Amino acid sequence: MLDARSLEELGVLLVEPSAMQAKAMIAQMLKQGIAHVHTVGNAQEAMQAIRQESPSLVISALYLPDMSGIDLLHAIRNDEEFSALPFVLVSSETRPQVLEPVRQSGVCGILPKPFTEQQLAAALNATLELLSPDVSLEQADVDLESVRVLLVDDSAMARNHIRRVLENMGIANFLEAANGVEAVQLLNANMVDFVVTDYNMPEMDGRALVEYIRGQSWQRSVPVLMVTSEANNERLAGIEDLGIVGICDKPFNPATIKQLLGNLLQNH
Repeated sequence: MLDARSLEELGVLLVEPSAMQAKAMIAQMLKQGIAHVHTVGNAQEAMQAIRQESPSLVISALYLPDMSGIDLLHAIRNDEEFSALPFVLVSSETRPQVLEPVRQSGVCGILPKPFTEQQLAAALNATLELLSPDVSLEQADVDLESVRVLLVDDSAMARNHIRRVLENMGIANFLEAANGVEAVQLLNANMVDFVVTDYNMPEMDGRALVEYIRGQSWQRSVPVLMVTSEANNERLAGIEDLGIVGICDKPFNPATIKQLLGNLLQNH
């Protein structure tokens, strides 16, 4: 049931040790139109259910009896068969240092506990966007075979997540770099149609990379989209003045990137 085109088709695996909280979450999912929810109480049961049932989405609490929800997420990402499985974390945790690994792992949402109907709906819609192919560019007669995207992020899981979003649009040619230094090397040797970059990276961060592109690269006009978990507005100040097409938070709604890049390609 990994693929789904509607909430009714979405198969949800809920990982929640509290029966009372699980019941409340299921009630909210039913209101959204979710018809298939399987509940387990720990990570070991979750991995068994994933292998046996291939759910469309995993929604997990942060604190589980046998490991954390973050450890469960990494176990899923390290499983070749299910590495792309959409994941939503539910937690009352707000400390950035705790949630940062989740933001970098390509999740469809981080929901507070308790969450509102609107917050749940946003995470579910992001999941559907991730699972559903987008044929709008094909219908607009965009030559997708010639499009080349440079993905720059020190998290391989984050790059994989963004890559999957773009693959759903029909884009197939990617270059990948783990930091700005690697990106500069690739830009010097390869023509690209646009760049999607993180902000916080070792050796050369996203700001320095954009400054290099706009000031020194032979591809100074290439569109750049920044996807970042950086929450310090002072650090992000002035980034848009460098000539980027937008800044998206991590986790992001795939529809946002699809719309931005779709508009760029159709006007390219």
